[in-house]
Amino acid sequence: MAEFPIGVVTVSDRASQGVYEDKGGPGIEAALADLLASSWRPVRRLVPDDQRTIEAALTELADVERCSLILTTGGTGPSPRDVTPEATEAVCDRTLPGFGELMRTRSLLEVPTAILSRQIAGTRGSSLIINLPGKPAAIRTCLDAVFAAVPYCIDLIGGARLETNPKHCVAFRPKS
Repeated sequence: MAEFPIGVVTVSDRASQGVYEDKGGPGIEAALADLLASSWRPVRRLVPDDQRTIEAALTELADVERCSLILTTGGTGPSPRDVTPEATEAVCDRTLPGFGELMRTRSLLEVPTAILSRQIAGTRGSSLIINLPGKPAAIRTCLDAVFAAVPYCIDLIGGARLETNPKHCVAFRPKS
């Protein structure tokens, strides 16, 4: 079984400058290690909070690296430097509002500031891009909320077939 690439993009001025350790990217990878049964490998990017740089990373992961799934962490809040949703929307063919809606709804059960999160999801060709918060616990909350729909979404857009680990997530695929 071939490993398939998954884009893992950490968006952070300070982490990209080495001021502090990236915890978001490893948080995504730890969650995927539980959620996926398929063989995969991370294609990592660590970028500053700059819209053009984020757009370039997402475009490269989708168009060159051919990642069927690209997960971002960070840059989804209301501060002026938080531009991950704008970068994601700029490179996507279509947005999928249900992802952000469900992630915020689930996060609100844990923290009232979840309403400040602006994460979105969308597709670019055969890639699904999902914005996640920056904190590892919030990353896991959000992925647990939406991941059952991820494999079927990727099927529908022509990406690689992902299989989930049923101990942690049962993917929903309609019976044909």
